[in-house]
Formats: sequence, C-alpha cells, structure tokens
Amino acid sequence: MKALDVMEKVQEIAGKEAKVVKIDYEGPEIAVYTQNPLYFVEHEEVVSRLASEFKKRVKIRSDAKILTPPEQARDIILETVPPDAAITNMWFVREIGTVTIEARNPALVIGKNGETVKEIIKRTGWTVRVLRAPASESPLLKGIRGLEVRRIRERLEFLRRTSTRIFRGVKYPQTWVRVHALGGFMEVGRSMLLVETKNSKVILDAGLNIGEEKKFYPYIDVLDGKLEEIDAVVISHAHLDHIGFLPILFKLGYDGPVYMTPPTRDLGALLLLDFIDVYLREGREPPFTERDVKEAMLHTITLSYGEVTDIAPDVKLTFHNAGHILGSATVHLHIGIGLHNILYTGDIKFGPTRMLPPANIKYPRVETLIIESTYGGRGDVQPPRRETEEELKRIILET
Repeated sequence: MKALDVMEKVQEIAGKEAKVVKIDYEGPEIAVYTQNPLYFVEHEEVVSRLASEFKKRVKIRSDAKILTPPEQARDIILETVPPDAAITNMWFVREIGTVTIEARNPALVIGKNGETVKEIIKRTGWTVRVLRAPASESPLLKGIRGLEVRRIRERLEFLRRTSTRIFRGVKYPQTWVRVHALGGFMEVGRSMLLVETKNSKVILDAGLNIGEEKKFYPYIDVLDGKLEEIDAVVISHAHLDHIGFLPILFKLGYDGPVYMTPPTRDLGALLLLDFIDVYLREGREPPFTERDVKEAMLHTITLSYGEVTDIAPDVKLTFHNAGHILGSATVHLHIGIGLHNILYTGDIKFGPTRMLPPANIKYPRVETLIIESTYGGRGDVQPPRRETEEELKRIILET
C-alpha cells in the first residue's frame, strides 16, 4: 500500500482532531507523526483500529514542531514523575519525537491508568517510552541503550530499507517451505537454521560452539556468501550458542534486521562484549569486535511476547515465553496465507522456577515442531528442586 494511500486512510480513521501530519514505514511498523499525540493516548481504540486496518504494528510519533526543548522537557518530567520512580536516564530523540525514560520503578513513570505519561505528553509534546533500569549501574548497557540515539539517522535509514524489503510483495506462488540445519543438530552449540521459501530466507539463531574449536562456526558456507538474500535473523535467547555468531554475520556483510526480545538484546550485548574481553585477557584474537556487536544491536528490532510482526513478504513472526532464561523465546513462524506454521523452541523449560514461568504450550497452529533436545535424553533427569537449592546454599556458605 502506497504511503499516500495509507496517509489518507489514517486521516479518515483518526479524524481531524488527531492532527496527523506524516506517516512513515519504520521496519515492520507504520509510524504516524502527529501534532496531537495526546489524542491517540486518550483514544487507544483508534490505534487498534489502524493496526487492524493495515494488519501492521502502528507507532505514534510526535511532530518536531510541537516539542518542548529537551532541557526544559527534562525539568518538567522530573517535576511530574514521583521521586520514588528513581529515574536514572533520559534519551530525547527529536527525529521521532520520543523520550525514553529509564527508571528503577517504571510503574511510577507510567502512573495509574497511564495518567503520568499523559501529563508528560500534554506538557512537553514528547511521546514517552519507559524502560526498567538495571539493578546495578552498567556503563555497557547504558551505551547499548543509547546507541539508537547517537546513530538515529542510520537507524531510521535502516528501518526504511527494512520496510521496503518486508513489503516488497510476494513474487512467486507458495508451494514449499524448506528448513536447512546449519548447526546445533546432533551436537551441542552453534545453533543455526535457515528457513527458506520461494520468496524469502530467514535465519533462526546464530550461535558458536564455545567448547569445540574445530566446529566453532555454523555451516555458513551453505549461504554461498549471499547474505543480501537473507530477509531476517531471529534470535531465541542470549546464550552464546544461540547468539555468539551474530556479530560475525555483520562482520561478513549482513546488513538486515535482527529480531529478539528486549531482555535478549540487553543480555546478549553484555555477553558478547564480555566474550571479547575474555579473549583479550587470554591473549587471543576475538572473532569479532565491539564495533561488530554495536552494528548488530543497531540493526535489532525488539518484540515482546505475543506481538505478531511481518519479517518478510510471506513470513510473520511471534515470540512466546520459553521459560529458559530472562527474555528467552520460542519462535513461531506463520508462512504464506495459512500455508504452513513452524515452531522452533530454542532452549525450553517446563518446570516453574522462582524466576520464570514455564514455557508456553498454546499456539494457534503448528504443522512443524523443531524442538531443542540438548540434555533432553532419558537419563538427563534433574535432581529435586529442594535438593538443588540446599546444594546451592551449601556452596555459597562454603565459598
């Protein structure tokens, strides 16, 4: 659908009061720029109707003309948000009219029924995004979270390129789906799959085999160097056997989108940068650099559980909780118009823990299940939880 047609439809649905001035495609989303962002906050049903109409995620952006200067807006936010929210950082991005507020108690930034956010928008014009601050100060995480702000023009250009690729249309009739095992099958580590249709190619996970130098990388040569043909990379969780190869993909020339949950983005960045540090302390040359990690993070599009998102002309992605680590996800791909549904689990855990609920088992449709079976043999039985907790306590006290 052309941008002009989308604009006309948005204005028809939202009405004149919404004061929509521009629409833009940003990755898998439609960005609606408005001079009355408060209207959309107070009329959430309009955003829902737009998303339903276009079958795409819709983001509301403030037009630059209505924005209070960042220094003044910062003072207003600190005055509006209760001190107990413990705000740690604020990032203002004029190009998209959004302020990201990081706080130790994000609920207080949002306020009851979103009233505090509404007040911020009303007084400053800036749309608000809220993040939970890390439990302890992390300069690395602060740098990763601020990356989009520092390189916002590159980010927006990347998102527009991604939109063009996602919505390029289906060229060939759907008749088949192929899955290529590039690593992690019959072995532990270097997990990677290639899901291929007549119209698209999607990589699921990009790991390293940390314990095996001779089989360190996945079988990337199967792609024959044609990384420009890859529509998307999807990462299930932040462990190195599932994300460790990601910076190397960018080092080799991949320039497309990477999809993961927000915690996977943060944890993954920390683990990848720590991986470099370990190599350097051991006097070894790491296989990728900090620059490669930053490129991967700049190209990352985060999705929460349950959000259905186009990632290719004929592929929709949905993440569900995997119960493994913070942010871990099972990957559900809906291919074609009801043609085929693939579920790739990554690592999963069904037992409830003190930190995480068990993996989701309810999906709308699944024809093909690709399930992680590492340590899933008949003899791989975990000891009782009480026994394990007592052992952990003993080790801590002894240490």
